Amino acid sequence: MAVLNKIRQRSVFLIVIIALALFSFVIGDLIRNGGAISQKAENTIATINGKDIDRTDFARKVEAASRNFGGSGSSIQAVNYVWNQEVRQAVFEEQFEELGITVGEEQVNELLEESLANNPTFQNEAGVFDKAKMQEYVANIQATSPQAYQQWLDYEISVSKGAVEETYLTMIKAGVGSTLKEGELAYKMENDNVDIKYVQLPFSSIKDEDVKVSDAEIQSYIDKHPGQYKADASRSIRYVMFTETASQEDEDEIKAEVATLLNDKAEFNTTTKTTDSISGLRNVKNVEEFVNQNSAIKFDNRFKFKKDLPTAVADTLYNLAIGDVFGPYKDGEFFKISKVVAQKQMPDSVKASHILVSWEGLRTAGDLKRTKEEAKTLADSIMNVVKGDKSKFSSLASEFSADVSNKDKAGDLGYFVPGAMVPTFNDFCFENETGTVGVVETQFGYHIINIEDQKNQQKAIQVATVARKIEPSEKTINSIFTETTKFQIATKDKDFEEVSKESNLTVRPVNKIKELDENIPGLGARRAIVQWAFNEESNVGDVKRFDVPEGYAVVQLTAKASKGTMSVKDASASVKSILIKEKKAELLKNKISAKSVEDIAKNQAQVVKTASALNMKTPTISGAGTEPKVIGTAFAINTGDVSNPIVGNNGVYVVEVTKKTPASGLDTYISYAAQTSKSQAGLVNSKVFEALKEAAEIEDKRAKFY
Repeated sequence: MAVLNKIRQRSVFLIVIIALALFSFVIGDLIRNGGAISQKAENTIATINGKDIDRTDFARKVEAASRNFGGSGSSIQAVNYVWNQEVRQAVFEEQFEELGITVGEEQVNELLEESLANNPTFQNEAGVFDKAKMQEYVANIQATSPQAYQQWLDYEISVSKGAVEETYLTMIKAGVGSTLKEGELAYKMENDNVDIKYVQLPFSSIKDEDVKVSDAEIQSYIDKHPGQYKADASRSIRYVMFTETASQEDEDEIKAEVATLLNDKAEFNTTTKTTDSISGLRNVKNVEEFVNQNSAIKFDNRFKFKKDLPTAVADTLYNLAIGDVFGPYKDGEFFKISKVVAQKQMPDSVKASHILVSWEGLRTAGDLKRTKEEAKTLADSIMNVVKGDKSKFSSLASEFSADVSNKDKAGDLGYFVPGAMVPTFNDFCFENETGTVGVVETQFGYHIINIEDQKNQQKAIQVATVARKIEPSEKTINSIFTETTKFQIATKDKDFEEVSKESNLTVRPVNKIKELDENIPGLGARRAIVQWAFNEESNVGDVKRFDVPEGYAVVQLTAKASKGTMSVKDASASVKSILIKEKKAELLKNKISAKSVEDIAKNQAQVVKTASALNMKTPTISGAGTEPKVIGTAFAINTGDVSNPIVGNNGVYVVEVTKKTPASGLDTYISYAAQTSKSQAGLVNSKVFEALKEAAEIEDKRAKFY
């Protein structure tokens, strides 16, 4: 009882203690999990002008883009594709909101109708877009396929966004125009002409090595032009490869295994407790089954000419008698044994024409409602007509053939070699004689074929080949892994380059890898290596082993560079050439003291050249190249005047104007103004996006997640 009284007396104190304990528990949990702010950051892949891009939504779009790319694009390409869409959407939406640009439901529906007008799914029996069919389709996928319905919603959103963007860009284009005065200027730049004589002191007359450029001068130039020498964060690495290749011992073992398949062998049957005789390739009756059971490459029943056989053994195989065997022999990455199964005379090329008769359900059928039985009847009927009168082949092809690529060319397929056509089509053409007409069935339909010509009859052989791929054994793989591990450990105490030399390994440097790069020269798409190089915990000098399809790559991080302005070393290649050119220009200008082009040419061992009918639209001087400053100066001085030295693209020039021919002029310059306006409007789409993107505040965290 006394204890309870004490608790009551201190109730306020206890409440405070308990509250503090609960508060510390919640705070501790938030700290351990990074806190609410941190969790939000973990779910944000980017922030564009204050708008967060949700990581989950971004990942869904990347997955959809990857599906659309199929096998033609990598994951990082899909990421970059979606990223460009997100940036474009974010910077444009800010403009739409500010200007109050929207599209209504009716406008979106009209755009959907326009974009889907030619889709058979939404057409009625007359081939016209049917809104009811579209509504029925949407209702169906909404009830049966959440994924398809989400894709439809995404499509509607993209159509809506596209309409808003088009409205916005159209408004800008409306403000992009050219006046008649600008049209007149465009006309004059194209049609005013000037004739000159000139002397050129080429930059090439001074050797690059005779002009010295210091690092301080390069740094000064970078400081004056910082916007031109921005650098992204980058990493440099070097690596050595440990390739899992078969040893000579492995090759010898594989060769011996293949050799055992040539001849019959006795094998104890544990079930029957008897010794069975197993036929080898030399004596086996069912060659195709034997090959398919024992070979890494399935049986190929095609007849081959000598040129189609492996080059190293072509002579031997081609001259074997039917039933003879040869091998083992090495062909690329396989050891093989071969047996000649059959031989015959056949042409090396055939010229044929065909009429393709399709039926409903085939991708060649289009809108046809014909059944397969009706197609066969029609094909046989056409064949009988052609057999009776081949001159009708052309008109019948034009009327009935489903092959639109040649139906109007009498079904002509030209000459083709064995294997160029699907098997049944190929066999008919190469196994029958010139002039034969017949019908064959393929996955495309029924073909009425007319063999028109066959060239170069020669021997062809059918070869059964058992192939075993040359691969490293488990022993070799383990040995390579051990070698790799030893190398990696050795680099902890010794220089990477030094250890590589001791092991006779080639070191391959890769410099200036960007944070979202994917490909490593010599290794292909290796995103994991890039991510490791940019990991905050990875330090210069660190070494790590990566699994690659060929074996292992042991990689060392050799340099880190932060985002900012290029260093002198990185910018030197481009800046040095600019400064050399500037210094050459000063040296060449200082050589000029005479006043006439003739005297200058004489003093500098150059020749006076002439150029006629120059204009400012295409400022090119024959024999000198593109020189807008030179031609612009010529237009700026009077006839007979001599210019001061002009620093051009390819040297220092002095020009004398010999003739000016102003254009005759036009009554109106509307056409030139319209042409200029059209040209400027054509740049709006790309230039507006570039400007908005440049002005946007973008925090990009893609590299953290991909």
